[in-house]
Amino acid sequence: MLIRHRGAEPTVHESAYVAPNATLVGRIVVGPRARIMYGAVLDAEGSSVEVGESCVVAEHAVLRASAIGDEERPVRLADHVFVGPHATVLGCTVERCCYLAANVTVLHGARLGPGASIAVGALVHARTFVPDGFFVPPHTLAAGDPARVVTPDQREDAAAAVRDAGFAAAAFGVSADWEDRPRRYEAATEARSAEFAAHRDDEPLTPGAP
Repeated sequence: MLIRHRGAEPTVHESAYVAPNATLVGRIVVGPRARIMYGAVLDAEGSSVEVGESCVVAEHAVLRASAIGDEERPVRLADHVFVGPHATVLGCTVERCCYLAANVTVLHGARLGPGASIAVGALVHARTFVPDGFFVPPHTLAAGDPARVVTPDQREDAAAAVRDAGFAAAAFGVSADWEDRPRRYEAATEARSAEFAAHRDDEPLTPGAP
C-alpha cells in the first residue's frame, strides 16, 4: 500500500517490486530493481527514506525516518544493501553492499560503511560508525565512533555504551538524565505521539490515480 503523508507520496521505479502488503508512507524513493517484500514498512514521517538500486528489504522489516530528534534523521540505503527479515532500521545511513541479517536493529544517526555486515540479532546503537567491511557478530552491541563491540555478558560496558550514545536526544530530542528513566521515557513517548499524530491525515493511494 502506498500512502500520502504530510503531502508527500512514495515514488517507485518501474523496475522495482513492492509486495502487495508492504506499506510505503510519505516521501519514499525506491530505486531500480529494488525489492520490498511482504509485510515490510517504509515510513518517512517528516523526513525521507531512500532505497538504492538492487536493494532487498525482506519480510516485515521496518525502515523509519524521523525529524524530531536533535536533527533530521532520514534513512538512506545505498545500492545493493540487504535488509533481513524483521530488521529495524531507524534514521541512519547504510552504505553500498552492506548486509543486515534477520532481527538486526540500527538506530538513529548510525552510519554503516560499505560492505559492513551486521549478523543476526545484533544492535548498532545511535551515532555509531561501523567501518568499511566491519563484521558485527550475532547478538552483540556495536556502539561508538568507530564501533566497539560489546557482548551480552558485559553488562556494565553495555550500559555505559548505551548511555554514551545519547539515544534519547538522537531519536526524540530528549535530554533527561540517564538515571531518570521514567521522565526520559515519558518525554520520549510524548515526542513520538506528537510526531505520529500527522498520520490522522494520511491518504491511501489508489494505483493509477493522480
